Amino acid sequence: MSTNTRITRALGKLAAAAVLAASTVAGTAAFAQDEISIIAVTHGQASDPFWSIVKNGISKAGEDQGVSVDYRAPETFDMVQMSQLIDAAVNQEPDGIIISNPDPDALGPSIERAVAAGIPVISMNSGISAAAGLGIKLHVGQDELPAGRIVGAKLAELGATHVLCVIQEVGNVALDQRCQGVTEGMEGSGTVTILPTSSDPSEVEAKIRAALTSDDTLDAVMGLSAPTVGEPAVAAVQGLGMQDDVIVASYDLSANFLQAIVDGKAAFAVDQQPYLQGYLPVTNLSQYARYGVMPANNTASGPSFVTKDNAQQVIDLSAQGLR
Repeated sequence: MSTNTRITRALGKLAAAAVLAASTVAGTAAFAQDEISIIAVTHGQASDPFWSIVKNGISKAGEDQGVSVDYRAPETFDMVQMSQLIDAAVNQEPDGIIISNPDPDALGPSIERAVAAGIPVISMNSGISAAAGLGIKLHVGQDELPAGRIVGAKLAELGATHVLCVIQEVGNVALDQRCQGVTEGMEGSGTVTILPTSSDPSEVEAKIRAALTSDDTLDAVMGLSAPTVGEPAVAAVQGLGMQDDVIVASYDLSANFLQAIVDGKAAFAVDQQPYLQGYLPVTNLSQYARYGVMPANNTASGPSFVTKDNAQQVIDLSAQGLR
């Protein structure tokens, strides 16, 4: 082989290496530019114990999937502000939007705008009955009316005949459905009284105390949030010395309410697994953005009961923000 031939081949190899290096850099740059972006808009602030678990699930899924996730929520339960947050998310053209949908009538137009823009939307926690009609790809959560029926049947089984159902977010359709389900689940063996209140635990406890004091037929208090209502309900019943006469139960979990179950001060909690409600939508949207795949059906994250038999096992995970 001549010297000129060897030089020509060497130069050819160097050129090929340069092209490969350039294409690798370009591919890396393209990947960086095409980073998957997901925005979550819920009605619950991350400072709320329940929603902090949801956010933990969202953050962990973002980390596991290698995608960018932004969590947003109004400062209070405010559907006008929440719809504005959804509109702002649509304007950013993310690869997917996650929403909770406590009021489909109020939030529907903003959700439909996202769908019309070609942005895949997954709902979680609330709004399952409205999901298909709004063009939402998938719902992850608990179907509240059937769940309420199961809870009502359990309360009746425990001997409850007059239940105080405490709603801490007036206007949240999902909470209305829970109380309605409790009524239906009791199948005529008892009655349900609705107690509207705020999300202030002190106000909740005071209103429960007043209700129990003024109506001696009440024999059960059903909270729709363990930290916001369940814990104050335990405090109210214990403070009035009515622990032998009034059953206390609640949706959702908190370390303190679980301890109350262990101690026999509360009967049960209804777990809808908020961690999964945050984790699964991010995972599904990530896979949809990458490969165009999406589960064919909604995902039921609840309900399941936590009773004295298994509460201790859940306490440590609850304290870590996972249950």
